[in-house]
Amino acid sequence: MHIHILGICGTFMGSLAVLARELGHTVTGSDQGVYPPMSTQLESQGISLMEGYSADHLDPRPDLVLIGNAMSRGNPEVEAVLNLNIDYMSGPEWLAREVLRHRWVMAVAGTHGKTTTTSMLLWILEQAGFEPGYLVGGVPLDFPVSARLGNSDFFVIEADEYDSAFFDKRSKFIHYRPHTLILNNLEFDHADIFDNVEAIERQFHHLVRTVPSKGLIVRPAVDPHLDNALAMGCWSPVQDTAIGSEVSRTADWRAELLSEDGSRFMVIHHEQPVATLKWDQTGMHNVRNALAAIAAARHVGVTPDHAVAALCRFSGVKRRMELLADVGGVRVYDDFAHHPTAIATTLEGLRNRVGEEPILALIEPRSNTMKQGVHRDNLLASAELADRVLWANLNDMDWLQELVGAWQADNEGNELHRVESSVETLIGRVLDDLPSPCHIVIMSNGGFGGIHGKLVAELERIHG
Repeated sequence: MHIHILGICGTFMGSLAVLARELGHTVTGSDQGVYPPMSTQLESQGISLMEGYSADHLDPRPDLVLIGNAMSRGNPEVEAVLNLNIDYMSGPEWLAREVLRHRWVMAVAGTHGKTTTTSMLLWILEQAGFEPGYLVGGVPLDFPVSARLGNSDFFVIEADEYDSAFFDKRSKFIHYRPHTLILNNLEFDHADIFDNVEAIERQFHHLVRTVPSKGLIVRPAVDPHLDNALAMGCWSPVQDTAIGSEVSRTADWRAELLSEDGSRFMVIHHEQPVATLKWDQTGMHNVRNALAAIAAARHVGVTPDHAVAALCRFSGVKRRMELLADVGGVRVYDDFAHHPTAIATTLEGLRNRVGEEPILALIEPRSNTMKQGVHRDNLLASAELADRVLWANLNDMDWLQELVGAWQADNEGNELHRVESSVETLIGRVLDDLPSPCHIVIMSNGGFGGIHGKLVAELERIHG
């Protein structure tokens, strides 16, 4: 079968392309603004990519078109699919029909940490010999690709709450029917499709409705929005996680920190110490991610001590505090953070690791929610642990310029925040009086105008 995918370079649709190719289908796809890591992964799999959207891309006529949720009516290729009466469906629907049916689905949902937690759970099962199928909305460093069919009944999937397609406004995860479900957290996001956080809570509740009574839900002990979603009805066992003594009652799974940055902690199950986890990850968000992955793995038979041993060797995920370069004492990281909470937790983990060494954050507010200015009141505070912040206004957002003005300084006149409208100007600001050692964190959920490679190249040129 010839399957053509619209929006193929998105992390989800690109992963579907890999699965479809593994199933033996001929796979092609179209996208606008192709950039790594997904574009390079698809090319390595021999999948043909077409730039932009055109009816010509449907010649020869495909047997089926999978339409990504970024596509809308008026897109020339969407219009051609409808006019030519070509079979089409959403990506989540195809995945559910062709891959997930009759498998033990282990899903990871939440506003933050889905990709990392999914990768952790996948790595634990892989090290335990399960050889699970998986789909991750990114590229896990411990695996060559973001998706595979696997060789067992188990399938680990990142479960996104975003809508399925322009003709199916249900959240993607409604299609997956998990037996084991991790709910990482719940906050307001995706303001382009959800009117308020209550609408998101309702979608999470719909997901909870699909978990069987013999299944399992793993969640943090403290999260009021998840409380609301579960209060609408829950028919499955629930286990909760906590760090230290953040809840007065006993949590099923708890982490006792042995290092302030979260790089070492004791895993405790029902108040019984299990093992010490020492790894290269930092931040309380990753401690929580690890606890959830360990709990979910136990549901399918992996003992907690084996899970901890696996996570001690966990490499992480591309674009999640991924170290790109260390040039003359200047360390450059790439991170996917695009929500105030994610920005704050990422910087907290780095600050706890590097102490007083300077941190420079380069942040591109790029998501649809960010572009609408929904998080503007919390944005500057989210980056307060950085010594300097350069905001990229690449989409001409008036509210961002108004928020920061030309620039903002502390009481001693040191620059704290500045907005720039081009990648070249940003790089110039970075290189202006850059201390060494220091840490530069680039945060965006997109390509950020290729700033990663350009900045590293400039640093290498300067340091010769």
